[in-house]
Amino acid sequence: MEIAYWIVAALLALVYLYSGGKKAVQSRDQLRPMMGWVDSMPLPLLRVIGVLEILGAAGLILPPLTGVLPALAIAAAVGLVALQIGAIALHLARGEARLIGFNIVLLVLAGLAVWLATTVA
Repeated sequence: MEIAYWIVAALLALVYLYSGGKKAVQSRDQLRPMMGWVDSMPLPLLRVIGVLEILGAAGLILPPLTGVLPALAIAAAVGLVALQIGAIALHLARGEARLIGFNIVLLVLAGLAVWLATTVA
């Protein structure tokens, strides 16, 4: 189970470090081709989402790796589940149901990380 956790956590961390890093530092114009929804929310909120994604990625990896408060990995995974629920809701509200496939995959992986983190914590 521990190996499964590390595989899932590493995949999620890579995705969220990339995505969160882009949201945290790039302009709307740079993000728009990849994320058409960026115009539907204030820039500070977009930055907060990016920072939360980076913190979630760090929370999946660092606590279990260092052994310091490993239960924080569970909290990070739960936060990423909530983030994906919000992302799916945003896409559905914008009539973009065809775009939620990747969000569903991330939601399932984050849910799996919640469960697997209980075996590592």
